[in-house]
Amino acid sequence: MDNRTNLDDYLAGLGISDADESELPPPAPDAAPSAPTLEAAPEDPRAALERFLQGLVTRIDPDLSVTVREAEDALEAEITGEHAARLAGRDGRTLGAIEVLAYTVLAKQEGRGHLRVRVDVGGFRRRQADTLTKLAERLAVQVAKSGEPHELQPMPPAERRVIHIALKEHPDVMSESVGEGAARRLIIKPRHG
Repeated sequence: MDNRTNLDDYLAGLGISDADESELPPPAPDAAPSAPTLEAAPEDPRAALERFLQGLVTRIDPDLSVTVREAEDALEAEITGEHAARLAGRDGRTLGAIEVLAYTVLAKQEGRGHLRVRVDVGGFRRRQADTLTKLAERLAVQVAKSGEPHELQPMPPAERRVIHIALKEHPDVMSESVGEGAARRLIIKPRHG
């Protein structure tokens, strides 16, 4: 029976705690609390992200592997393996949840909450970005030709960002996000003047 009751216990079970679980034996069910330990220096964010994701994917599929690299504005992780694409989930929802957990793990480290985290599995995000870029280009032609704005369905911030970037330098159209929360959506409209 799983008797873990809070996020810290769950994260510790995934290898995210003040000490690496592989170095410590699991606590006995009725054991007295252990003596306090000295605080370790904060772990390098790249190493912390890699350790977390490797601990997570190893429990899902031991044949998956993780690589993390530092990009200009974020830490980018790639999960690879024969069945990695399954980890994306329906419409990338599982992947999105993994990103939120990864960001939370880094934010737990003092002063690490400002880092962006991007995770891709089996090239899912890359294919999705390509599809969104092509959609943006197709809609830009349509809007430029008709002179009428086009409103897209609500979409997550990462997807809106791809379209904004794709149209940033477009000479005939511009993009704008409108709405709040989960209803936030993009409008592609003619660039005036």
